[in-house]
Amino acid sequence: MISRNLKSLRKKNQYTQEEIAEKINVSRQSVAKWEN
Repeated sequence: MISRNLKSLRKKNQYTQEEIAEKINVSRQSVAKWEN
C-alpha cells in the first residue's frame, strides 16, 4: 500500500528515483526497495 503511494506520488510529480533519493539523502536503491 505505502509502496504504491510512494511510486504514484513520485511519478505524478515527475521525479526520478534518483532525484527523490538526493532530496532525502538516501541511495536510489533505497527508494527502489521502498517502492517494491
